[in-house]
Amino acid sequence: MFVRATQDRLRHALVAGHGHEQGREAAAEALSYAWQHWDRIRAMENPAGYVYRVGQRLARHHRTKPLFRAAPSNRQPWIEPALPGALATLSERQRIVVVLVHGYGFTHQETSDLLGVSRGSVQRHLDRGLAKLRNHLGVRDD
Repeated sequence: MFVRATQDRLRHALVAGHGHEQGREAAAEALSYAWQHWDRIRAMENPAGYVYRVGQRLARHHRTKPLFRAAPSNRQPWIEPALPGALATLSERQRIVVVLVHGYGFTHQETSDLLGVSRGSVQRHLDRGLAKLRNHLGVRDD
């Protein structure tokens, strides 16, 4: 039940923070860790948040490839080609929050719960991240 309820959100967050390959690998390894230590983890107040932090640590430890590649121009025409580079300029937390909220449609509360931070922190990272993206992409917020 925990894996079914958590795996997609966990994978999305780790991919947003660490790139496709590292994020997916870290999510799988973190869920494996959770399975092995489930007796201790299930008693925690926020088991998903704890497993997310395990995944972050694993992704940072195994980082060997670039975080983000340029968006392929022929496969996804609805993606701004400069977006991957712009996302790479954000702090890790800003990038994760922006992608979870605007890319995957997470609510502020869902993001807060998964990351183990307050909703106010989510809002601050979102506001700052969007401002940096707009500036980098030359988008005015009129």
